[in-house]
Amino acid sequence: MPTASPPSRDVALETRFFFERFKKKIITVLIVALLAVIAFTGYRYYSDRRAAAASASLASAKTVQEYQEVIDRYPNSAAAADAYLLLAEALRSEGKFAEANRTLQTFIEKFSQNEFLSTARMAMAANLESLGKSDEALAAYQQIATTYPNSYNAPLALLSQVYILKGKNKSDEARRICETILTQYRTSFWAGAAMQELRLLKPSSTPVPMATPAATVPQFLAPPAAAPQAPPVPNQSQAPPSPRP
Repeated sequence: MPTASPPSRDVALETRFFFERFKKKIITVLIVALLAVIAFTGYRYYSDRRAAAASASLASAKTVQEYQEVIDRYPNSAAAADAYLLLAEALRSEGKFAEANRTLQTFIEKFSQNEFLSTARMAMAANLESLGKSDEALAAYQQIATTYPNSYNAPLALLSQVYILKGKNKSDEARRICETILTQYRTSFWAGAAMQELRLLKPSSTPVPMATPAATVPQFLAPPAAAPQAPPVPNQSQAPPSPRP
């Protein structure tokens, strides 16, 4: 049975009809897309230029004031994040440990996803040590080791606890931390230092008691002196030898 052939279609005519019908909408969409491309390109160009300027400014900065200028001019740039860390280090070198920690805290709050976050917290703990706040520094090192167990700062944070605990005469706790470093971070650079500290902390297997000087022994504990013995008495029953004739 013969099939009916499909009706012929004029594709060009249909396309022209479609364009004439939706011409305004098509032109509007094209203009919006073109403006979006131009805006994105301009933004990228501006961002690249600004990032390059920020990097150049940071490269020439050497003082506290110059680092602060980078932060003020380019507050949200990658160069500003690095400037915070360099500014904190410059303040620390001047002995301004509290100001350095305030700078590092601002860095942590503004750049919470930065790869040097654990490094900033390590610097804060070291500044606390320099301020004589050993308990706060110890707590900070413990938090770093717990929060960033896979970072390169984790074994250093543990080893820093060892030094503080040694100063507090808590040898048992310091020994356990050294063993943790050797167990969990045996390939770390700090494993060798942990081994050395463990040797110094390990008690002797046969402790030798210290001898008390004789002069310091109380008289009532001193052993009694032996009584002098009398010379031997000759045997009275033995007869004297008879004289010779």
